[in-house]
Amino acid sequence: MSELRTVSLKKRYRARTVVQDVSLSVKSGEVVGLLGPNGAGKTTLLKALNGLIPRGGSVLLDGAEMPEKTHEIVQAGVALVPEGRQLFPQLTVAENLELGGWLVPKAQRAERLAQAFVDFPKLKERATQLAGTMSGGEQQMVAVARAMMCAPRLLMLDEPSLGLAPKMVDELLTIVRRIADAGTTVLMVEQNVKKALTVADRGYVMERGTLVASGPAKLLARSTVIREAYLGADKDPATGTTSAADAVRRRKAVATP
Repeated sequence: MSELRTVSLKKRYRARTVVQDVSLSVKSGEVVGLLGPNGAGKTTLLKALNGLIPRGGSVLLDGAEMPEKTHEIVQAGVALVPEGRQLFPQLTVAENLELGGWLVPKAQRAERLAQAFVDFPKLKERATQLAGTMSGGEQQMVAVARAMMCAPRLLMLDEPSLGLAPKMVDELLTIVRRIADAGTTVLMVEQNVKKALTVADRGYVMERGTLVASGPAKLLARSTVIREAYLGADKDPATGTTSAADAVRRRKAVATP
């Protein structure tokens, strides 16, 4: 079980600041939802945490500075399931899963593959099926199971429910909750706010690269900040922007992680 903490994490693309001074924490065995509208910087933050792009600020895993190179981050026990799954469509389910455990010895990889089929029984039935012929929900299960093949201490998910049918969303998020309850810490970017907050312990809301609110999932589910972030409530109809008074109020809504 591991704890992630970022201190003033930042990322710039040329002259544009995409992520600015983001400080958050994900405690051992928690599911923490990272919420916000498109373009808020959520995916960029995950990529920075996983070493796919350079980052500024500090990232601590169990109190120690996390490496910046992706393969070292994976070896440290961090796995990312990217948006769009990014499977190998011409490989079988079993072959895709085995690639997730490529950095571990062959015998241990076989043990983890067997455990993956216990944790994801549907995938055992499809072990020899080409990943590219599966439904979107089934492919997402393969992507999550592949990430679990490296036995991560921290699992990061980028839009796991994107494009899935409601029933499959429920099934997938139940799996995410089960993974956390078994001891893996989970940081999840998710557009389906209502569903995400039903399985999350806590949440953070991002807008324009900064955190605008955080707190227990049950409280965020009822908050005006969520409605503003996703529905544009309380914005000036003439300018489409939030008033100065509202901006101050929302900054005060940010809770201590």
